[in-house]
Amino acid sequence: MDQYNALSAYRETRVKTAGQGQLIVMLYDGAIKNLDRALDLLKAEKAGKKNPANIEIINNAILKAKEIITELMVSLDFEKGGEIAKYLFSLYTWFNKELLEGTIKRDPCRFTVVRNMLSELKSAWEKAASERTAKTEQPAKGLNIAG
Repeated sequence: MDQYNALSAYRETRVKTAGQGQLIVMLYDGAIKNLDRALDLLKAEKAGKKNPANIEIINNAILKAKEIITELMVSLDFEKGGEIAKYLFSLYTWFNKELLEGTIKRDPCRFTVVRNMLSELKSAWEKAASERTAKTEQPAKGLNIAG
């Protein structure tokens, strides 16, 4: 139980101290991990390793991914984001539709397409977040620490 509390405290601190870009990357990461979990279990199922308990685990993983995508949708700022925010909103809507269809049809291809697109978006946000962090954390110019 102590390990769980320590991990929970670490995650909470990590979220509280993260910048906006880092939080978005964390959301993408969570959605990707949940889709990976669902895809792994679906592949095992297709390989003949059927386990009735996996149905619930798969559905919960996909539901978590959809919830994260919905969180990304509601966090969009259409005033500041303009056309990009509108594009992302449409894309997130499509992601959730594909995940719903994939769940109904048990189609791992739909999950894979969404997962790969989320991964590309995550990479772009990681780059943007690291560039922003680098700009805001530059040392003062002309500082002589030698004395």
